[in-house]
Amino acid sequence: MPKSPKTAYREPSHQEAPGRSPRAPLSRERVHAAALSLVDAEGVDALTMRRLARELGCNAMALYRYAASRDALLDGVVETVMTDLVIPPDGADWEAQLRRTAHQFRDLALAHPHVVPLLVTRPLSTPLGLRPLGTVRPLEMLVALLIDAGFSPEDALHVYRAYFGFLYGHILTELQELVANPEESDDLLRLGLHRLPPAEFPHVRQLASALADYDGVTELDQGLDILLTGLRVQLQIPARRS
Repeated sequence: MPKSPKTAYREPSHQEAPGRSPRAPLSRERVHAAALSLVDAEGVDALTMRRLARELGCNAMALYRYAASRDALLDGVVETVMTDLVIPPDGADWEAQLRRTAHQFRDLALAHPHVVPLLVTRPLSTPLGLRPLGTVRPLEMLVALLIDAGFSPEDALHVYRAYFGFLYGHILTELQELVANPEESDDLLRLGLHRLPPAEFPHVRQLASALADYDGVTELDQGLDILLTGLRVQLQIPARRS
């Protein structure tokens, strides 16, 4: 009786795990996108090499080809978000462009709230020239915009620092505007301010209505008015006339 031909055994590739259907090949972009999705869904603490490997259907060791460590994964998450922040070099209307970019940054941050702490803290661990290129590109684009508008390179850098310092502070503040009892009509009770001792926090309690009516877009625009007006006066850049 003729023997049936043997089927050659094939080891699962790094893109496949036993019992799973073949998936798209791994790539740096796919790994970072999956890491971002995991952080968005469950927070930064959920992101580990093993957990990400399960999401991608591969062996954890395969990920080290695309990210040398968990820190590198976190940098990749930040880069993936910041790559969507585009600052066109329209120096003729630098104020309008900074306003558009500020709102775009806010939209990105609110779409990925778990990533916001990483946007603020990850640069603290790495010198500027060693960071992922996607995280440095907004600096280059914004400085180019301002130089084209008439700022000196040094002044453009000062504006960048003040501008992003304001944006980080704004979005962190907006994400902290939590309501304790949404169904409560009294502003003190809605925000839980009735728990604060009146003698120690008279002004905060007095501002209950203003705090309860917080509007992120309005607050952002009011802050930009202050920042951009001050920059124009301080740096003697004439306002654009319509």
